[in-house]
Amino acid sequence: MTLTQAVEAVPGFPESTVPAVMPVDVRQRVSALARTSRLLVACDYDGALAPIDPAHGRPLPEALRALRDLADLPGTVCAVISSRPLRDLAALSRLPAEVRLVGAHGTEFDTDLTIGPGHAATGPDTSPADKAAALELLREQVGANATLYIGGGDGEEPVFMRLNGADAGVRVGEEPTVAPHRVPDTPSAASLLSVLATERRSWVFGERPTPIERMSMLSNQNSVALVGPDARLLWFCHPEPDSGALFAEVLGGRQAGVFAIAPAHGGRPLGQRYLPGTMTVRTRWSRMDVTDYLAHGTPQGRSDLVRVIGGVTPAAVEFAPRPDFGRTPVRITRQDNGLLVEGADFPMALHSPGVDWEIVHDGVADVARAVVHPSSDRPVVLELRCGTDSLVHGTLPESERQRMADEHWSTWLDGLTLPETAQQLAARSALTLRGLCTSTGGVMAAATTSLPEEIGGVRNWDYRYCWLRDGALTVQSLVSLGSTAEAEEFLDWVHRVVDSLPGPELLRPLYSLRGTNLGPEEVVESLSGYAGSRPVRIGNLADHQVQMDVFGPVVELIEKLSSVRGTLADRDWDLVRSMAEAVARRWHEPDHGIWEERDEPRQRVYSKVMCWVTLDRAVDLAGRYGREVDPSWPGLRDDIAAEVLEQGWNEEAQAFTTAYDGTDLDAASLHIGLSGLIDPTDERFQATVTAVEAELRNGPTVYRYHRDDGLPGGEGGFHLCTTWLIEAYLLTGRRAEAEELFRHLVDCAGPTGLIPEEFDPVTERALGNHPQAYSHLGLIRCAQLLDRF
Repeated sequence: MTLTQAVEAVPGFPESTVPAVMPVDVRQRVSALARTSRLLVACDYDGALAPIDPAHGRPLPEALRALRDLADLPGTVCAVISSRPLRDLAALSRLPAEVRLVGAHGTEFDTDLTIGPGHAATGPDTSPADKAAALELLREQVGANATLYIGGGDGEEPVFMRLNGADAGVRVGEEPTVAPHRVPDTPSAASLLSVLATERRSWVFGERPTPIERMSMLSNQNSVALVGPDARLLWFCHPEPDSGALFAEVLGGRQAGVFAIAPAHGGRPLGQRYLPGTMTVRTRWSRMDVTDYLAHGTPQGRSDLVRVIGGVTPAAVEFAPRPDFGRTPVRITRQDNGLLVEGADFPMALHSPGVDWEIVHDGVADVARAVVHPSSDRPVVLELRCGTDSLVHGTLPESERQRMADEHWSTWLDGLTLPETAQQLAARSALTLRGLCTSTGGVMAAATTSLPEEIGGVRNWDYRYCWLRDGALTVQSLVSLGSTAEAEEFLDWVHRVVDSLPGPELLRPLYSLRGTNLGPEEVVESLSGYAGSRPVRIGNLADHQVQMDVFGPVVELIEKLSSVRGTLADRDWDLVRSMAEAVARRWHEPDHGIWEERDEPRQRVYSKVMCWVTLDRAVDLAGRYGREVDPSWPGLRDDIAAEVLEQGWNEEAQAFTTAYDGTDLDAASLHIGLSGLIDPTDERFQATVTAVEAELRNGPTVYRYHRDDGLPGGEGGFHLCTTWLIEAYLLTGRRAEAEELFRHLVDCAGPTGLIPEEFDPVTERALGNHPQAYSHLGLIRCAQLLDRF
């Protein structure tokens, strides 16, 4: 509900009862309370829900509706505390049983609780009148984190005086009060409850979300953004892709930032696509279109998001940045060539010459709105400049800036050798992987945080960082297509990280994009989450885990890169050698594994296989390029293989299992054959493929595992696991099954070719962070193998 809607006339009441505009302080407290995990909403009756009238005292219908709506929401308890006898209160209010009623000045409860001497819960004893004690008892009973109390009659001041911390008291009327907030009359109190109910419902369940796979990514390799199919800017962070979000509508609705463009006359978009071979997105309506891209060539620390409105019909624009995931209010001021935005910890401006903006305050921060009039020969250009407050015209026309941005991608793409199978989708996957590579050399696992693995669940993680494993696999995929620059830059990043440590065995699984340690994992309590899926997390506790597999992908990357360039750099050999030594010292340790389970470490098959890969590729590199190899490495490589084959195989499961200590299956164990540790024709590998298919495949997708991993809830099928099974099918001669499963994978791509992390075959919806590097590199790998086999 907007502020305007909140202050419209209450149905059935004369114009004189129309509430005044809600005070800013009240509006801000309502927004904060709406985002409380467990909320108690309590009102007195006469003076808050109903005008003071001892003879009649009928409650306002809007107030009753709002209380009913609030009481229906999870984590929300509503109560009415009145001086009237409980029997009369129940008859007058006609509130449902979900709303708790307390009568006789707080001494009569609609349950078996009462207030006894000393204000404690007792049996049927009578006691002195004490509404404050009644509220405190309710609070303790329901375990509320915060309480909202609205009072307008006599005897309310002791209640207000007992509130503290995150609580809020609102006095109705003009009487002197200790309450920190005030509204003028009962219609205003009813509107307050209505706004609270609307905002809380949005926070609890999330606003109707954009399907994950329908979001398109913009990138200039310094910044990334996500645009919805209706051209709303759903996600954008600054100054780094792993910094705080400036626009996070996908995770928090409008209060987390809005930058929307749509035809002023209404109408649905007709479609969205990337301009061929680029990261420029065009969204089209009848007689109007919006073209979005991130400019190239901007100074260090600056991001320019360019939005070009074309066509011949007026467009409505709404601009409301909300820094730090919506937790920082902003002030917007009009200037000659656009808007200045104050409040973030970096300068910001919207260059928009000729646009007549209206600035309004939504009770929390400023919002800018305008109607613009593009023409066929003169589009309207909006340029969001982060990292500068300059509104000076640029030296290049917009058309030239777009050409430079497009050529950055199209020229690179033209130099790749793409597979024939699903070639257009493979090209989009290649562009996406490059878009996740940053100028620091760090590679994002995905562009977002906290897009859920289960709608309404808690498996919501921050993937905006650089994992050694994910980064190595991403740039290795690009090497396989003919581009080595990203791999060179990633290895520069790895060398810098390793050089900061006493040894590579101390490497963490992931780092910031700049190669620094992550801060503590944090929860943004104020955001509702995608479709109500909370918590929204910043940071990732997996950076403190032990993951013994991380060395294998890095060493294998060096092997592939060396094969392409025909030489093995000295510093890369030094890195291979130090990683092989780290494996020699630590390979026998249990770890948390590739899936970063927040449970006890285990002796995991996949991790052991990757330790084997580290030594196997190191020995191969030494022989190929005349490097001196530690004489213990070949024997240790064979010892690891022997142990995995003996202890990783489980007769009961008839498969290589997750770990040495159980019968549970894991799709990652397929790497025992995919890596070459065991010949794919081996009966044990073929049996493992069949077991994974039987237990972990569900129609078009493959799950990582089905074991209890210590977290509540579940998840969707994992696209990377699907690609592993496709590869295993091909290696074991099951091409028909491989082709069928690959078609399913292709079908999971969104309209613009992007693929998130997971897919739920039951609800047929995409899940997880987006776009996911794993999904795209897996698709490229499968397309290449289908060409080859």
